[in-house]
Amino acid sequence: MDLNKVMLIGRLTRDPELRNIPSGQSVTSFGLATNRFWKGSDGQKQEQVEFHNIVLWARLAEVASQYLRKGSRIYVEGRLQTRDWTGQDGAPRRTTEIVGENMIMLDGPRTGAGSVKTGLSSDSGAPTASASQEVIEEEVKVEDIPF
Repeated sequence: MDLNKVMLIGRLTRDPELRNIPSGQSVTSFGLATNRFWKGSDGQKQEQVEFHNIVLWARLAEVASQYLRKGSRIYVEGRLQTRDWTGQDGAPRRTTEIVGENMIMLDGPRTGAGSVKTGLSSDSGAPTASASQEVIEEEVKVEDIPF
């Protein structure tokens, strides 16, 4: 049995970038920073920051670009994927990114329109938008979210 699953809680390092591929499907990418804290042998608090590239597809991508901003705190669940391509300089390139399948926005509501706390998942009973199975046609409005 194989398993490729990633679960992260962190903060966005940049605003999400929404674009459409030639087939018309939406894709959003952004950076996510996660911190790890521990006490060193000298008793001093230590910190290590990891940076992750996140990619979301379909309705999940649209919702993320609509509600997330740099500094937003989120939980993202997905899988690792490595891509190879040739750069503009002709050199081979490789990147590993997390393809998000579920997302929960962890920040509370902010003042102003377009800020919400909601969970997006492909398999929960809560308000959902799926990255791979179900596409919700209408726009998510703050007034329609029950919390």
